[in-house]
Parts: sequence; C-alpha cells; structure tokens
Amino acid sequence: MSDMRTQYCEGFGGAKLAVHRMGPDAGDGRRVLLLHGLFSSAQVNWIKFGTAQKLVDAGFEVIMPDLRAHGQSDAPHASEAYPADVLVRDAMALVEALELTDYDLCGFSLGARTAVRSVLAGLKPRRLVLAGMGLEGLDDWERRSAFFVDAIDRFDVIKRGDPAYFARSFMKTMNVDRVAARLLLGSVDDTPAEALSEVTMPALALCGADDRDNGSAPALAKALPHGSYAEVPGTHMSSVTERRFGEAIVNFLTA
Repeated sequence: MSDMRTQYCEGFGGAKLAVHRMGPDAGDGRRVLLLHGLFSSAQVNWIKFGTAQKLVDAGFEVIMPDLRAHGQSDAPHASEAYPADVLVRDAMALVEALELTDYDLCGFSLGARTAVRSVLAGLKPRRLVLAGMGLEGLDDWERRSAFFVDAIDRFDVIKRGDPAYFARSFMKTMNVDRVAARLLLGSVDDTPAEALSEVTMPALALCGADDRDNGSAPALAKALPHGSYAEVPGTHMSSVTERRFGEAIVNFLTA
C-alpha cells in the first residue's frame, strides 16, 4: 500500500481539518478530492477497503479530508462553528489552500451532498462522482437528519432491535463526538432537483444495488445534464467495502 501523509489545513472559522494524501505528489499525477460519509472518516470510507489505493494505482494523487466533527479533524462545540453549509465552506477552503485547479471530486453519502453543493457554490472539478446518493435524498435532509438526531439524543437507551441501533453502534465504533455531530447535522442544506441543471461537468451516480437510504440513484443520474449511473453490490453501508466500488470510480475518472 502507498504511504499516507497527513497535513492540517484551516477550514471555516479556523477549524483544523486533517487531510490525508496518498499517491504521487502534486504535478506528477491527477488529483482527486474524496469526501467521506456521515460518522465515518477518510480511513474507513476510502483507505480501509482499497478505493484510495486503486486510484493511486491508476495514477492519481488522492486527497482525503476528515470532515469537520469527524476523524482527526476539529469537532468544535460552539454553535457558531456550524453555519449553514459549513462543510461546503470547508471544502472550498481546502481547494483554495491546496491550490487545486485540475482535479476531480468524489463524495459518498454526506460527502456526496457536500460535493454537489460545493459545485453549485462555485467549485469546478473536471469530473464529479456522487456515491450512495439518490435524487430524493439531496432534497430530504430534514427527515434524514431527524433520524440521526434522535439516535444521538437516545444514545444511552437504544437497544438491539431499535431502528437506530446500527447508527448508535457505528457512532460508538467511530468514537463520534455527539455534541459536535448534532450541531453539524443542523448545518446541512437541501439541493432541489432543478438546481442540478447547473452541474455541467460529467457526473456519475454510483450506488449499491440494495441501497435505499437516499432515494433513486438512476433518477439522480437522469437529472444531471451529463450524468451516468453505475451499480455495485451492497447496501448503503456495505457498498464502500466492495472491490467494484473503487473500480467504478477509477473507470469513470479515467474514461
């Protein structure tokens, strides 16, 4: 496996964001920015199951931040550290700090929400991958976030068999800062379907065959002006563990 190097960049309000990098240094390979999912990390979504290495083997430098309130990044407890679209503000700050000009952008789940909203806010990647996301999911955050807020609020009393049990278990495994996570959940905004007409670069909707968490990925692909759809085995959580997940991203970015 390629060596990983970690640096810290400033996000919105000076929050320190851990940025993990693998592959050739700048100038020697195309760069791809990968944004992980809710309660996860760069390590779990991109490195552990080989997606980052597949991209490195294809010639990419892989840039993987831990999102605010996740992984090794800051998890402030002040409400002012979580204005609307703070993850978009962080993504734009990272692109500027890392001087990314010719790059691709890929997000999974919450990372996909952040990626598409970052494009609408002005980022201009060469290609865009929206993984673990469907059309309805981009515009239904209040319902989705309410489930996780409830899991945080009932964390100590959730028992096996409760619909929130898996979310609780994953938060526990990932040692999630629940105060920061709850604040972050309130900062995410919706993207209505009509806004997707402004996403003008080639875009891939990539989803597990049994992933029903965020609506229809084929419908998302159709709503994107230059969208395509790829399916891999798995549910929302298991799709990122599949070999074909990384292969689909590499195939799209190198087409």
